[in-house]
Order: sequence, then structure tokens, then C-alpha cells
Amino acid sequence: MKIHVITGASDGIGAELARQIARRGRGEAALVLAARSRDKLADVAAQCEALGAAAIAVPTDVSREADCRALVDTAVQQFGGLDCLVNNAGVSAHALFEDVSADDLHWYQDLMAINLWGSVWCTHAALPHLKAVRGQIVAVSSLAGLVGVPGRTAYSATKFAMGGFFEALRTELKPAGVAVTLAYPGVVATELRRRGWNARGLEAGRSGLKEDGAMPVDECARLILEGMEDRRREVVMTTRGKLGRFLKLLAPGKVEDMALAAVAAEARPR
Repeated sequence: MKIHVITGASDGIGAELARQIARRGRGEAALVLAARSRDKLADVAAQCEALGAAAIAVPTDVSREADCRALVDTAVQQFGGLDCLVNNAGVSAHALFEDVSADDLHWYQDLMAINLWGSVWCTHAALPHLKAVRGQIVAVSSLAGLVGVPGRTAYSATKFAMGGFFEALRTELKPAGVAVTLAYPGVVATELRRRGWNARGLEAGRSGLKEDGAMPVDECARLILEGMEDRRREVVMTTRGKLGRFLKLLAPGKVEDMALAAVAAEARPR
């Protein structure tokens, strides 16, 4: 039985990834699902059990180190070990830096606690167990962690930080045989951005990005799962994302102009 811990598993990419692992596991998958919402987690766990997996829900706030360590301890106590940790929990944010007041700037730290430190704490707790079985770590970042996006200074900062941390960790863990896969989704059809924070650090209730052509969540989860199964270093999604990464190296000014044009178009009245 392969044991997975998935954070941010109550909905969106995390929940769909859990269902797909359960479906492909053919009765050999165990899922430890973490998020803040107890009821939503219980629903996803029940769905995974119906698909043949063993699944438990562990209410967790990844911005708290104690919660992260308790999550890993629960997984090991329940199933005897750990094969894969998926760091998926995260919060989005959309605000121009100049629009954030000095009194509100603290939420940049709060966002970093969730998007970066939650992954760091969970990974630190899981590491001995993963090394024992030559297991795997998955970090769900964003294309905003490859190319800085105007209006997303806080979010890009957290995702760039994730990328740097897990790239360095991948090299450290190579002799131990632990794989580290970084996934870079673009715009995915989830509620993440609508729940993202505005300039005051409050839930905005709307996306600050164009949602046209958003990737279906099942496709995003499938691409991540395929990358996991192949123990790939990276999963960069969408042709635009791959192109933008190379253009950033070849013509960085052009990329900045394109990003500013996209922000201006989004700001126009509809």
C-alpha cells in the first residue's frame, strides 16, 4: 500500500488529485487528507474510500508548525509509514504593491506562512519517513513562481520561494533516492483566486485574472499525477507557461510588456 499525505485536499486540485490517486490505486492507495475544513475533508475522504482507497481526514492549518508535524505523525501512526507528501495547500492574492497600506502589509508574512512555511514544516516532519523508503515530495507551485506577475507580488514571492527551496532540497536528497517534483499550474478552474486576498489581506470574492480558457481541474490533477508516477523533476503546464519561461531568459523586457498589457486589459470596464 502506498501512503500519500495531501495538503489543501478539501477541494480544487488537492481533492481531485486525491480522487485520481484513489481511482488508479486499485485498492492499494492510502490517503491522509489535510485542510482546515473538517466537513469538506470528510466528504473527499468518503469519495476516495468509495473508489477503493483507505482515506482519513486530518483537519490541519498549515500556517501552524504544530499542525504540520501532527499531520505527519497521524499518517505514520495510522498507516505505519509515508511514501509521498504532496504540498498543495495555498492561498492566492492579487493586489498592486502600492495599493497595500503600511498597516496591512503584514499579510505578506501571513501568506508566506501558508504557501512556503506550511510546505517547509510538513516536509521537515516527513523527511525521515520518506528517506526510509526512497519516497517522493511534490510541491504545487504556480506559473507565477516562474515569471513574476504584476499585481501578484505577494503570491509570486511565495511561489518563487517554494521553487528555490524545493530545487535546492531536490539536490540534497538525490543521494538518498527521494524524488522532488515541482508542479507549475497556470490558471485552473478552481475557487482559489476568488478566495484569494486583496490589498487589505481580506478574501476578495473575485479573481484578478482572466478565467477564459482556464484548465479543467481534472486535467491539472492528471498532469501532476503523471509527473508523480514518472518521478519527474518538473511539470510545467500549458504551452504559454513553457514559452513564457524561455522568453523570460531571451527577451525579459518583452515578457514584462506582455504582462503589463494583460493587466491593463483586465482593468478595462466590461
